[in-house]
Amino acid sequence: MSDDQDKPRAGLGVLRRLGGYVRPYRGRVAVAAIALTAASLAVLGFGAGLRWLVDTGFATGDSSRLDQALLGLLVVVAALSIATFARALMVAWIGERIAADLRRSVFDHVLSLSPAFFETTRVGDVISRLVADTTLLQTIVGSSLSMALRNVLLVVGGTTMMAVTSPKLTLLTFGVLPLVVAPIIVFGRRVRALSRASQDRLADTGADIEETLNAVRTVQAFGREPERRDHFAARVEATVAAAHRRNRARAALAAVVIMLVFGAIGIVLWIGGHAAIAGDISAGQLSAFVFYAVVVAGSVGSLSEFIGDLQRAAGAAERLFELLDARSDIAVPAAPLPLPVPPRGALVFDRVGFTYPTRPERPAIDELSLDVAPGEAVAIVGPSGSGKSTILQLALRFYDPQAGRILFDGVDIRHCDPADLRRRVALVPQEPVIFATDVAANIRFARPEASDAELRAAADAAHALEFIERLPQGFATQLGEKGQRLSTGQKQRLAIARAILRDPAVLLLDEATSALDAESERLVQKALDGLARSRTTLVIAHRLATVQRADRIVVLDRGRVVETGPHAVLAQAGGLYARLASLQLLADMPS
Repeated sequence: MSDDQDKPRAGLGVLRRLGGYVRPYRGRVAVAAIALTAASLAVLGFGAGLRWLVDTGFATGDSSRLDQALLGLLVVVAALSIATFARALMVAWIGERIAADLRRSVFDHVLSLSPAFFETTRVGDVISRLVADTTLLQTIVGSSLSMALRNVLLVVGGTTMMAVTSPKLTLLTFGVLPLVVAPIIVFGRRVRALSRASQDRLADTGADIEETLNAVRTVQAFGREPERRDHFAARVEATVAAAHRRNRARAALAAVVIMLVFGAIGIVLWIGGHAAIAGDISAGQLSAFVFYAVVVAGSVGSLSEFIGDLQRAAGAAERLFELLDARSDIAVPAAPLPLPVPPRGALVFDRVGFTYPTRPERPAIDELSLDVAPGEAVAIVGPSGSGKSTILQLALRFYDPQAGRILFDGVDIRHCDPADLRRRVALVPQEPVIFATDVAANIRFARPEASDAELRAAADAAHALEFIERLPQGFATQLGEKGQRLSTGQKQRLAIARAILRDPAVLLLDEATSALDAESERLVQKALDGLARSRTTLVIAHRLATVQRADRIVVLDRGRVVETGPHAVLAQAGGLYARLASLQLLADMPS
């Protein structure tokens, strides 16, 4: 999705897919349509009133008829005001509702996509589509569209009244119609392309904001603020330039259409004036024709503006439907196999081969076979890039292997529901995820229905209860974005409490203590020991203290198992593990 400019542009037909979001609100759409029609008829009623006023009021000099005309005008104005209020209220509500439904549909779908999708799609781009593009569609549906439909009715009704008033002048007026349609088609295509490009540049800007603010400490630590400001300024200028190109095209479209339409109307009125002087039509007929012609011309000009908005909406809808059309690499089987109850926690990697989609040139896992018995603790070690974290990703079925199979309690995980599998597994990552809510909600993320007693017990087992109770509001303390009010060790213990509350059959630990100081590591390790007891555990670790607690050590190199066994045996074997262990011992020695 990063190469949006190179994709073929969808036409206005993409907007037809929005019909599915409009359908649930047919009743309100009908009310809006009735109000819209009433308002348009009220406007057209002015022309008939004008003709009657000129021919029977001014021409006869009858003041009573002039009074009747004013009364009729006030009635029309009141009807127009009420209809306009109803129309504006209904279409604004419909626009808000459709935007909310679309935003929710896209977000729900994005959550179901596999991690492979996010390897090639920037989060900032997704945010831009969810916010900016849906807001644009909301404006079109909730305002511009109803005005456009009103103008269509005025064009149709005005044209009809023009034909009734003077067929000859009407034929002359619409003889120039091809001159109006041609520039709309030509400019419309360019506006659509430029609108999509403008939305893409806006998405780039959003992605740049998200990336920089997420790394603000690193940016400030290295003193790179000026560079990031310049980079962002360039993004903003590119966005402005794209918007200027789009606006120039829209303005040119509107200007050309208005010039042609009103120029043609002026010529026709010149001819009509001569006809009135010759007595071929009455002054009231010419006045009504002028009114209808102005209404039609103004409506056509407004429609040309709306066509530019419609092109922008097509670009926004295309970007949103691209997300909705994205398919996850992880499919739920049509008839998923049930996993055994209660779960035992047996894991089998059977000749597994896997290559990341973004790195097809090098396999991350190559012919890997590994049996993990229920309740066994297996440590996975190896140099950076050897495939350690990939094993955990495959165990959670974030990816499917290209070769071999993975069994959970004897069932190939490709044949079961991923949600069913993940309910039996808990992950404690190296960088724990803390949400911008309170302590209780962060722990309950694993099991929202857990009671307060279960919540407190999980925090106590994770050695987190002590620091939680020192917080200003205890479990109700708001932790801020990414848990900024907590230390790294405290975040890790909250993540462990979350895993304890999950009560998993299989525990996955991804270097859970590698970034901690000695005291924090001691507390976290005690929590992990309690959590891992009687559970199947796969632990990625660099530190010997963690590795030595495992029942078995598996050594990886370039995606293959090169050694396996207990610490004492591998340390004496003189292989890769012995070398890694010696480096760790040197790193742990006091300087």
